[in-house]
Amino acid sequence: MALLGVVFASILLLVLLVAYFRLNTFIAFLIVCLFMGLALNVVREPAQRMSIADITQSIQTGIGKTLGSLVIIIVFGSMLGKLVAESGAAQKIANGLMQVFGRKYVQWSLMLTGFIVGIPLFYNIGFVLMVPLIFTVAARTKLPAVYLGIPMLASLSVTHGYLPPHPSPTALVGAFHANMGITLLYGLLVAIPAIVLAGPVFSRFLKKYTQEPAQLFTTVALPDDQLPGMATSIVAALLPVLLLAATSLLKLKAAPDSVAFNIASWLGDPVIVMLLAVLNGAYVLGIRRGWPIKKVMGTMEDAIRDVSVIILIIGGSGALTQMLLDSKVSDVIKEGLGSMHMNPLILAWTIAALIRVSVGSATVAGLTAAGIVAPLVVGTTVHPSLMVLATGAGSLMFSHVNDGGFWMFKEYFNLSVKDTFKTWSIMETIVSVVGLIGCLILNLFI
Repeated sequence: MALLGVVFASILLLVLLVAYFRLNTFIAFLIVCLFMGLALNVVREPAQRMSIADITQSIQTGIGKTLGSLVIIIVFGSMLGKLVAESGAAQKIANGLMQVFGRKYVQWSLMLTGFIVGIPLFYNIGFVLMVPLIFTVAARTKLPAVYLGIPMLASLSVTHGYLPPHPSPTALVGAFHANMGITLLYGLLVAIPAIVLAGPVFSRFLKKYTQEPAQLFTTVALPDDQLPGMATSIVAALLPVLLLAATSLLKLKAAPDSVAFNIASWLGDPVIVMLLAVLNGAYVLGIRRGWPIKKVMGTMEDAIRDVSVIILIIGGSGALTQMLLDSKVSDVIKEGLGSMHMNPLILAWTIAALIRVSVGSATVAGLTAAGIVAPLVVGTTVHPSLMVLATGAGSLMFSHVNDGGFWMFKEYFNLSVKDTFKTWSIMETIVSVVGLIGCLILNLFI
């Protein structure tokens, strides 16, 4: 209990430093990590304590691990987003959406776009790729960016949390020995109500959040005759989706270790996908339309400057996550909950949710919960695919200050910490709870 008390005190300190004292978020993360490491030493036995060198090494490791996997994707995604916005491609796509769905149903069009894009696309890529579209539609419709963004981001969150082929759900399929195709089918049934309730339904209460979004991808509207073609705009914006979808299908058809399989694996790597998408965007949206190379490079450099603060914040959240892992708090949670007797679906969801709230990482929460629950459900009648979905839903529970996604949403949409709790954190909670309810309902019929 003392360890958990230190964790809760550390999270409270972070909230106070950022929200009340207005301290730089990255510096606040470092202070909280140091506080947590030293405070844990006070409540632990001498043999379990971390030296100051271990604490700082944990911080460095957390920042490195988090940014090592995200920084290239975030930067390339920002470059592509800036090109899509500056060239007028996002404006062209927004025009098409408005014509097809109309202003009244534009939320639903964005939600559907997010869901389709989110199935093959990693969450962080989808976030930075689709945010410019949200901002553009918000500017043209005069509707709040948060009101329009929540439905699309709810879709991205659901696909990331419990739909294969995303990394965590795919690993959970193996942990629970489930069938991936059946898991995807059941996942779609659970995902639809979760996205609708957390998206268009919940966002009806968010029209009061009228803050102007961050100036990352905002542009002045261009005359229609200066916009790129619709096909060019869509292909440039969604090339990462098309590449990932095509390579995923090719890997399913090709024999393992064959030339086709290896090519698909290489081209399907997120870094390669985003590099190709940026190069394509620079050419078809800039150079081919008469932009000088200096203007194209200047646009991409602006994107890097715009996103640098967000990169630091995400790195700081990674440091906090690593400190939580190195402090063995997840082991304490395992010991406390592993012996509980309840419905396996509820148990998996609860453990994943508690780890998610404590650690911040949905992937860590899902895989850690699976390690606890998988041995406990052997011989039960619960369908393994539902165990995958319940665990994945729990891993999305109440995203807050130790989750990089929380800070990305806050900074991109220019919200206070308090308002981010009221919008983003509640949306993630709805997605998580509705996912569990969906699993329990399906369990009655399977």
